[in-house]
Amino acid sequence: MAHLNKYISLLRNVVKCNGRFLSTRPPPIVKASFLNNPVFVGLSLGVGGTLGYAYYSAINTEPVYNEMGNTQPILKSFPEGITVSRKVRIPEDTTGLKITLFQYPTCPFCCKVRAFLDYYGVSYDIVEVNAVLRQQIRWSSYKKVPILLVQTPNGYQQMNDSSMIVSCLASYLSETNVGVEEVASYFPETEYRDDDGVIKKEIMNRYFLMLNDRMNGRSVKDIMDERKWRKWADQTLVHTLSPNVYRTKEEAFQAFEWFSEVGEWDKHFSSWERWLMVNVGAYAMYFISKRLKKRHNLKDEVRQSLYDECNLWVKTIEARNNGPYFGGQRPNLADLAVYGVLSSIEGCEAFKDLLGKSRIRSWYEKMKTNVTNHLGNEYVKHYANQKAVVG
Repeated sequence: MAHLNKYISLLRNVVKCNGRFLSTRPPPIVKASFLNNPVFVGLSLGVGGTLGYAYYSAINTEPVYNEMGNTQPILKSFPEGITVSRKVRIPEDTTGLKITLFQYPTCPFCCKVRAFLDYYGVSYDIVEVNAVLRQQIRWSSYKKVPILLVQTPNGYQQMNDSSMIVSCLASYLSETNVGVEEVASYFPETEYRDDDGVIKKEIMNRYFLMLNDRMNGRSVKDIMDERKWRKWADQTLVHTLSPNVYRTKEEAFQAFEWFSEVGEWDKHFSSWERWLMVNVGAYAMYFISKRLKKRHNLKDEVRQSLYDECNLWVKTIEARNNGPYFGGQRPNLADLAVYGVLSSIEGCEAFKDLLGKSRIRSWYEKMKTNVTNHLGNEYVKHYANQKAVVG
């Protein structure tokens, strides 16, 4: 523990609680604003009179109450009527975890979770979700994918948000005496009002690893850099994908036909559902991609924006000068995040162009070898073998 204490002044968003170092960093998207600060609202009333009152009345600034403890749902039983689409079994798996992943097969965030599980050699079940009707997740109040269920002695721990899932599982696999439910409690979901008074939800600490006193030889800078580039994968790189994959109607339909093939939609959905997903999905995403291009300020030639971000990633790895991966001699969570995001478009025309016209190919192919061969499994065996039970 002593070797960690000297870094506490650098990790200003970390506190010690019950013997563990936990993040207290606020949600990054919450902005300080006089509009939701009662002190400043009071000042506006005094100075602005009726105008200030009218503006205050239009925006609800009542505080939002948040419960303490584990806010990630725990189900008493597995959702009724849900059929597992397929099972991924990895012989090297020693974790004992029983995991079910609700996903779209080519969603970049779902691909990111699968990349993590595959690399570390963790077995899991998959439930394919109809991207249009989404009836497979009607049981959940959280309506996005991925959703992960992990069986525990108390039922099924639900985990929402890909980055939270990865951080939670990575933290669990690095510990020897902490259950899944306890680790999940370190990632509370909070509600807050945005500048317009609308209630939003945010998962705290989603990029933080709950390492307790296990630094495993890593520096604070290394951990913070990993966190920074995991965010970059989610907040920058991923936004270059849709405008490229659905750049033309032809590319949009080609992409959805590939989605159908890789997701085996003909096996998991009725013919009319598959038709609806391909045709409605392709047309919808073609038009949506145009708005996304403007929203994220991509170049007129959207391919170049994709190439530029991937070249930046490769350049950053080279500048670190400590190995072929961002993590050095072996991939870390930033590598897995970027690989997972890019793997989601592997069968699309945009991906073929990316490999041919950017510098990403060598790194990507090395990562694919690592992930498909579960080369990270050796790094979790030591901890997994010490777990008497999962929970």
